[in-house]
Amino acid sequence: MLCKALVPVLAVALALLAANGQPWKDKQIAEWTEDDARQVLTDSPWAKPVTPTVRESRPEGDRRPSGGMGQGGGIGIGGISIGIPGLGGIGRRGGTSGPQTGGGYPGGRPPGDPGNDRAGRSMEPPALTVRWESALPVRTAELKVRETGPPAVDDACYAIAVYGIPHRAAEGDAESLEKELKREAALKRDGKKDVKPSKVEVLRREDDTVIVYLFPRAKEITRQDRRVEFEAQIGRFQLTQAFYPEDMTYNGKLEL
Repeated sequence: MLCKALVPVLAVALALLAANGQPWKDKQIAEWTEDDARQVLTDSPWAKPVTPTVRESRPEGDRRPSGGMGQGGGIGIGGISIGIPGLGGIGRRGGTSGPQTGGGYPGGRPPGDPGNDRAGRSMEPPALTVRWESALPVRTAELKVRETGPPAVDDACYAIAVYGIPHRAAEGDAESLEKELKREAALKRDGKKDVKPSKVEVLRREDDTVIVYLFPRAKEITRQDRRVEFEAQIGRFQLTQAFYPEDMTYNGKLEL
């Protein structure tokens, strides 16, 4: 009797596990719902949500010891302290006041820095999505949800796109920006040389900026590469995301 009673409970539990898992994986692409496609684009073996870390404005080794230079301070005038970056504080009687950290700027970051908002306040790192853009399931899911203007993909390259970047984190001359982004990105695999992007494209949309990194397929990634780590520096945002080729399969085929 106990075994019979457990049967419907197990059936419900299995159904819940399937609903909370990846139901699209057991369907043909033509059978995907829009919800299936959105999951592929946001939280799947090919797409990962990631929150970047914010790099310090200057490396620790470049910081000067406290004592005036390199610290924010102020000059006392009529009992009012005026902050001047790079100077120690000067009190009304000619003595130095205690140093203030942060170079005299609110939050220690100058206005216009990608780690600040427009009012100069320290900005929380944004929620980004790192998507293996060249994978067939991703391209098909974009069509399914009728995504406007997905990035173009070169068949000779693996394409990885970072979505959700604030416009202020990717400002400046496009050519110089793309060169810098290219220099600061790589695919890493255990026991192999890093793969550097052959090209980087910056796509400015209405609400955010998308950065697309193109890596040559000549540097082949296979299932034997158990872990592929994507690293990038975007302004002061540092992000790292791992992908697992063994999971990036559809209908038994590796899709990258």
